[in-house]
Amino acid sequence: MAKLVFSYSHVDETLRDELEKHLMPLKRRGLISTWHDRRITAGTELHGEIGQHFEDADIILLLISPDFINSDYCYDIEVKHALKRHNKGEARVVPVILKTCDWHDLPFGKLMATPEDGYPISKFTHVDDGFYQVAQAIKSILKELGATAQNSLTDNARPATSPSFVPPVNSAPRSSNLGIRKEFSDRDKDLARREGIQFLSRFFENSLKEICARNPELEQDFHQKDADSFEASLYQNGQRVCHCGIWRTGGGMGLGDICYSQAGVSTNSCNDAVTLEDDGTMLGFRSMMGGMSGYGRDSLLTCEGVAEYFWDSFIRPLK
Repeated sequence: MAKLVFSYSHVDETLRDELEKHLMPLKRRGLISTWHDRRITAGTELHGEIGQHFEDADIILLLISPDFINSDYCYDIEVKHALKRHNKGEARVVPVILKTCDWHDLPFGKLMATPEDGYPISKFTHVDDGFYQVAQAIKSILKELGATAQNSLTDNARPATSPSFVPPVNSAPRSSNLGIRKEFSDRDKDLARREGIQFLSRFFENSLKEICARNPELEQDFHQKDADSFEASLYQNGQRVCHCGIWRTGGGMGLGDICYSQAGVSTNSCNDAVTLEDDGTMLGFRSMMGGMSGYGRDSLLTCEGVAEYFWDSFIRPLK
């Protein structure tokens, strides 16, 4: 059984919890055990306990984000310890890119990161897709390390006196279902809505420029009407073929929190909209209509997911 240790910022604890769920199939097969500093009990010497687990680890996951890089303890102590063991061939260090940040030129930037091409988990339309890639990367590493399940159902028959599973030393049985519901303040929600419209504005402006750069017959017009609304247009050989308005509402008239209209920004109607909700662990946007292929009413979308969702509708006349 390989021992896997998480190095992360507590700001990213929710994402770490989600990753651990995706590693559960490997744990159930007896291929890995996992540890992070939330398992330290009261009265234990903190630095010594963390150092010992890092020293014993076979795989160390660095959960990379701006907060991780900003943490002196993560960067100056845990990263140095992890890379020292990696360079000696004593452990495998894997950067897991949680959020967009400038990590490539840092000491761990030379290592192969996951998800593929270092694409941040937070930018996936559905974060489960990103965590699945991470789990598959860990699975491949385990094959390289020659890890074998201690409790595989496919094992050959053993003598009755030989135990099929030996728990790790000093390990006490416990549930892996330890996450609790998180509460989000009105400020958290207001900032999430503002971040949503700001991201959509940047996304559409940059996407318009890129699609025109790739297709000489196209021209674009992006108009930022105010901090909470913008309109976008695409012209093919001078004729307008795509147009939309996207704006943040006050939540009134049942329009949702961020609206999309093919007629442009409006105060009383829209073609589609998303509303901000939480699932107990994270804030995200939910489609109020769910009419586009590949998206459903029950999907909680990131800002990136909403942007792709609306862009798909905007660009459809050219498809």
